[in-house]
Amino acid sequence: MGRGPEEHGTVRGDRAGPLDLRLVPPALAAWATAALTLDTPTGWTAGIAIVCLVGGVVLLWALRSGPPGQRARAGRVLGRFAWARASAAAVLLCVAAAATSAGLHGADVRSGPVPELAGRYATVTAEVEVSGDPRLSRPRVRGDHAAPVAVLVRAEVRRVEQSDGMSVRTRTPVLLVVDGDAPAGDGRAVRRDQIGVAPAGRSAQRSAAGAVARDARGAWLALLPSTRLRVTGRLAPALTGGDRTAAVLRVRGRPGPRIVAGPSGAQRLAGRLRAGLREATDGLPGDARALLPGLVVGDTSRITPELDDAFKETDLAHTLAVSGSNLTVLLALLIGPPGLAQQVERRGLAPRLGLSLRATALLAGVLTLGFVIVSRPDPSVLRAAVCGTVALLALATGRRRSLIPALATAVLLLVLYDPWLARSYGFLLSVLATGALLVLAPGWSEALRRRRVPPRLAEALAAAAAAQAVCAPVTAVLSARVSLVAVPCNLLAEVAVAPATVLGFAALMTAPVAMAPAKVLAWCASWPAGWIAGVARTGAALPGAAVGWPGSWPGALALAAVTVAVVLAGRRLTRHPWLCGLLGVLLVLAVVRPAPLTRMITGWPPPGWRFAMCDVGQGDATVLAAGAGAGVVVDAGPDPALVDHCLRQLGITRVPLLVLTHFHADHVAGLPGVLRGRSVAAIETTGFEEPADQAEFVTREAAARHIPLRRAVAGEERRTGALSWRVLWPPPSTGQPSDPQAPAWPGPVPEPDGPNDASVAMLVRSGGLRLLLLGDLEPPAQQALSRSPAAAELAGVDVLKVAHHGSAYQDPDLIRLAAPRVALISCGADNPYGHPAPATVAALRAGGALVLRTDRDGELAVGGTGGPGGEVRVARD
Repeated sequence: MGRGPEEHGTVRGDRAGPLDLRLVPPALAAWATAALTLDTPTGWTAGIAIVCLVGGVVLLWALRSGPPGQRARAGRVLGRFAWARASAAAVLLCVAAAATSAGLHGADVRSGPVPELAGRYATVTAEVEVSGDPRLSRPRVRGDHAAPVAVLVRAEVRRVEQSDGMSVRTRTPVLLVVDGDAPAGDGRAVRRDQIGVAPAGRSAQRSAAGAVARDARGAWLALLPSTRLRVTGRLAPALTGGDRTAAVLRVRGRPGPRIVAGPSGAQRLAGRLRAGLREATDGLPGDARALLPGLVVGDTSRITPELDDAFKETDLAHTLAVSGSNLTVLLALLIGPPGLAQQVERRGLAPRLGLSLRATALLAGVLTLGFVIVSRPDPSVLRAAVCGTVALLALATGRRRSLIPALATAVLLLVLYDPWLARSYGFLLSVLATGALLVLAPGWSEALRRRRVPPRLAEALAAAAAAQAVCAPVTAVLSARVSLVAVPCNLLAEVAVAPATVLGFAALMTAPVAMAPAKVLAWCASWPAGWIAGVARTGAALPGAAVGWPGSWPGALALAAVTVAVVLAGRRLTRHPWLCGLLGVLLVLAVVRPAPLTRMITGWPPPGWRFAMCDVGQGDATVLAAGAGAGVVVDAGPDPALVDHCLRQLGITRVPLLVLTHFHADHVAGLPGVLRGRSVAAIETTGFEEPADQAEFVTREAAARHIPLRRAVAGEERRTGALSWRVLWPPPSTGQPSDPQAPAWPGPVPEPDGPNDASVAMLVRSGGLRLLLLGDLEPPAQQALSRSPAAAELAGVDVLKVAHHGSAYQDPDLIRLAAPRVALISCGADNPYGHPAPATVAALRAGGALVLRTDRDGELAVGGTGGPGGEVRVARD
């Protein structure tokens, strides 16, 4: 036998030896026990702990009992089975410890007055301590309105007072849900009723209300962890069971919250450092400005939903949160390559500064402590610090075999310290990725090097592929998809993570002392940070970036089986370079999906299509073909991802005009999806700017991308290529700018009753087809339209985009006048409104129309020549 790695001074011997898996069973047993017993009744948990403790002690006593000679003879008799008793004893003891810890933590959440008050939806006054960084809820569309954005704050209730005056001390974790206009505890925000009389006009009132809401949200978001507040609100049960939250506390605006105690000194220091980094990044381009604080200290407050979706689509979301890799980069900068940490020729900053190994270890500990403080001592940060530190120190010893025991030890300690991590998907993904890097990546890297792949590229490729292989099943459960671009995107992004992290931390430490150098460092860091964001956006924009997969644990098991089969087949395929090259080309084609190839295979989009209706759920998004790769988009639907997917399938890369018929969220909330990776020449909207928040959202998105925003007025006519259209509605209103070419509206101008009646309606001509797009017009506007000067042009259209998702509120005279050959309805499956109404569908069919709907027929495309003697073709995706 050769000498061990300690004698060689290298890691070669360890790599060749078997993996040390002795600590893996106890760690996995503790992990499973914690996950299962957190919400188990206390009696059952105590029983499990006692039984396992007794069993473990008995096994240990059996191993040590008897005279030395008898133990030696027993050892010789048992032989290889002696280790099984020790392993079983360790598993039982770890199960007992995990059950005890989980039982205590679970009881803390379930006990006390807060859960009982939440079950009664009681209104209480509570003293709470902020335990995490406040964040904004993600925008969501409910029906035709966007759910108001709220501030979410993790906190602990320290004292609760009921309406009868009884006060009880407790320590219960809750989630604060703060409405947009609720003032924060520092008094900087103003309540809505304090706005006073606004300047003339609805827009001024909207601006004042929006400013108040932004000021209130900003004040809440500025609160630091460990701050104590006195708030009044209504308790409710937690939205999801089985997590750390005992209840939800919705904070009211009156009486306003009051700060009881400020944050701790460590949190104030961390807050100043984080604020300095944000200030240093203020002048950077949008993506770098948003990404750099998240990459350095986990501050994701500037990450937009669109950018967040791009990182999730490419499986780069781990770069948006603090991870062990951040700390590893910093420690590697300090000690140099880990394999040389104990060698004479070690590199890094420490030997250049003349630091001994002991001083280097001490400095590394101080650096780790600072990392935890600045990035917040949340469980995720503690997990990253422990895993990153343990893994790097194990590498630094030159003993690769010690890595798996080190990881198992980290898992065991973290689960015992915080059992809720056992149910965290982030914790699971972190452990799986780290384990893949330690177990699979070295062998895969060696195999690639044997096939003449450069060493650095082989290591990077093996690491990315191994992490993706073991994490993909869990990711599929979370997102119901499998990314086909994750490995190349991670490879491309990895080269920029280290420089962005190092320069970002340098800016973080410099900002409190000198802001000008910090801005220079942040500007330098913006280049690699922008590269990472660009990789995510580019990868997510590819038509075949991801494929759907069952989002369930059976689906995860199926994906794991497929992954194993692919890995086993890949080992044989590597012997045939030409076959590998062919499969690589096919994979690239599947990801890029060239429009001609896609059309040839799937038949979508059909050749010669003129009009397409996207399947975006309960909302509207339609496209008018305007030449190769170009389309006039009418409405954007409620979901950016869905409309972006539809436009990618249609091959739309250029939008001469985007028409937003009105400002309901189910027509405009998907606007970022239309703008994603496409040139948009102009946006045209209605002049009725309600709902106010959505009108402001559209204005903000257009201004951020320097897209002209104009108002549609009845009578205007426009053309692009063979496509032409005329705006039929809304008529010009007092004070609204109108198109100089548009004729004056005859007679009195009707006042819209709401956003629906102010929808932009259009009569479109494409080839020989005539299409009538009615937005969400309701009967009053439909009746006015049927009596307008344009009514004669509406008779006998080829295609009707039925108003308001086929609701029952339709004007029968307009339906009879239009007499469409094809009627298309955009609606969501099982929507709560009952759209489309059976009466509306029956009236359309009675007039001879073919009625198709997206909830049953999917995406629809119309072609043909149209006209009395022409044909109208409709294809379904």
